[in-house]
Amino acid sequence: MDSRISARALAEALGGWRGRGPAYEALADGIRLLCLDNRIAPRTALPAERELASALGLSRTTVAATYRSLRDTGHIESLRGSGSITLPLRRTDPGAGERRDGVIDLQQASPAAWPGLPAVMAEVAEDAAALVARTGYDVVGDPVLRDTIAQHYRERGLATSADQILVTTGAQSALHLVASVLLSRADRVLIETPTYPHGADAFRAVGARLVGVPVSPTDGWDLDRAAQTFGRVLPALAYLMPEFHNPTGRTMTAAEVSAFVDGAQRAGTYLVLDETTAGLDIDRPSEATAFPDLDRIVRVGSLGKTVWGGLRVGWVRAHSDVVRRLASGRPVHDLGTPEFEQSVAARLVGRLDEITAQRADLLRRGRDAVTSALAATFPEWEVPTTYGGVSLWVGIGEPVSTPLVMNARARGLLLSAGSRFAVEGGHDRRLRIPFTAAPHTLERAVEVLRASWDDVRGTTTGAPLDDLATVV
Repeated sequence: MDSRISARALAEALGGWRGRGPAYEALADGIRLLCLDNRIAPRTALPAERELASALGLSRTTVAATYRSLRDTGHIESLRGSGSITLPLRRTDPGAGERRDGVIDLQQASPAAWPGLPAVMAEVAEDAAALVARTGYDVVGDPVLRDTIAQHYRERGLATSADQILVTTGAQSALHLVASVLLSRADRVLIETPTYPHGADAFRAVGARLVGVPVSPTDGWDLDRAAQTFGRVLPALAYLMPEFHNPTGRTMTAAEVSAFVDGAQRAGTYLVLDETTAGLDIDRPSEATAFPDLDRIVRVGSLGKTVWGGLRVGWVRAHSDVVRRLASGRPVHDLGTPEFEQSVAARLVGRLDEITAQRADLLRRGRDAVTSALAATFPEWEVPTTYGGVSLWVGIGEPVSTPLVMNARARGLLLSAGSRFAVEGGHDRRLRIPFTAAPHTLERAVEVLRASWDDVRGTTTGAPLDDLATVV
């Protein structure tokens, strides 16, 4: 047994778990979803029945029935003297959109690989002899790739040299490295809510305390809350996704950029800009306002969303002093990015304009298909307008995101509940619906969602699938 979750923490994580069916089964579904999302890790001890009943305002009989249901579906085991412990879940191999088993997987908001990628990989493979002549250990990154990334920034109007670039094993690796080097335990981190959940995980892992600033697809960032956070909390770091924010799809205005830059400068805060979705422009009406080039701005990019999620190459663009600090702290995490992937990436970064144009066409078809299907099928829902990115942050009107996702899962549609993207609880009236799959798959997903919605509004059922996927 590796960890324990308190009754209070579990109650907060559950959010809006109550459906219209039996309370014990709705609660069981809420806990199942936390396990499926990996918000409760395997081998975690759950609270005692009496403690959880008190925290949730339920009878102990209801919690006992909940645990019995979880045992019946293989999500927990109860041991005399040890209480109830979550079990590792059987994994499948989910892909983008519709899987071979007929399940529609919309948990991972990432398009299929760029069609030109296999040819680039084949070219790199022909140079295998040159690749294996390298040492293979380099915590900064291949010089050719670093210079290519620097050139990419220069073309965007941001003067950049290769010594301002550090290559990582994906954006997630970059965030963990930034968190471990720039933060100390109990430091405050300003973070958007909703937010990319694995970004929040990176900061929690080093003991940071997260302070949420709301962002919505219609109203953007809450600048009053941001100003209060900068002024009162003095965060050591702020984590933002300013272009095509995941999950809302929102892009910052000039006023929002200025507000965060001014607040960060006054508080001495590092601004970490997650730019992994910035290139996924479909039909944005105007150019986004660029953040200035300041010493305490750290930019994180990757090829995961634009090229392929399986190409684990990311990077940090920062002041050269910050890059040196990151390089010094990296060996604790890993000893470099694989050489083959770096060589592939070096051939791709210079072609990003070509690649993102193809991605825009793919994403446009998906966005238009799912937006039209949702508008026709759910006229009562709030379906926002988005001009890029990977997903819609849909308002469903009632705090039933968790039971809705569990019901849809039983019907073969895998989605992530709104609460998955919350920092301090909430978002139970929201659902993230990616549009990275094929149009016909998305249209079929909406049909399944309609059946689940009708069912949840009448009665909530269980029967989840044993599956676990990473939210991206």
